[in-house]
Amino acid sequence: MTLAADLSIAFIVIGVLMLLAEAAMPGNFLLVPATVLLVLGVLGFVFPDILSSVWGPIAAVIVLAPSTYLTIKLYQRLAPPAPPQTRVATSLVGTTGIITVEVKPNSLKGKVQIDHETWSATAKCTIPVGKRVAVKSSEGVHVLVEEIDEEGQPICP
Repeated sequence: MTLAADLSIAFIVIGVLMLLAEAAMPGNFLLVPATVLLVLGVLGFVFPDILSSVWGPIAAVIVLAPSTYLTIKLYQRLAPPAPPQTRVATSLVGTTGIITVEVKPNSLKGKVQIDHETWSATAKCTIPVGKRVAVKSSEGVHVLVEEIDEEGQPICP
C-alpha cells in the first residue's frame, strides 16, 4: 500500500470513530472534524496525490467551513435555547402550594412545595403539614404564605 492509501484509511477510520463517539455522547462537537477526515479519506482514495499536495489542506478548509455551519445549525435545531429553569421567589407571589414541614411565625424552618420545588416558608400563623397555602410575598429565598380554604380564601387573619 502507498502512503496516500494508508492516510486515507486512517482518516476514514478516525472519522468513523469520531462519529460513533458523537452519537454515543452528543454535544462534543466531533461532527466537524469527523466530516473533514471522512471527506479527506474519500478524496485520498479517489485522487491519491491530493493528500501529499497543497490541495489537501485546501480541501480540508473547503469542507471545514460548511460542515461547521451545518453542525451548528443542527445542534441549534436539536436543542433550541431555552430560558433558565430556575425560579426566583418573587415569581411565586400568587401561586399556591402544600406545606411539607410545619410553618411557624418568625421561623424559616417551615417548607412549602410549589409545583415541584420546595421553598422555605414563614407565616403569620402556625400552619400544619398538608395544608394548602397561597404565597403572599417573598424575601430572598423564602416566602411568606397564608393558609387558604377550598375556595382560596385566607383562613388566618
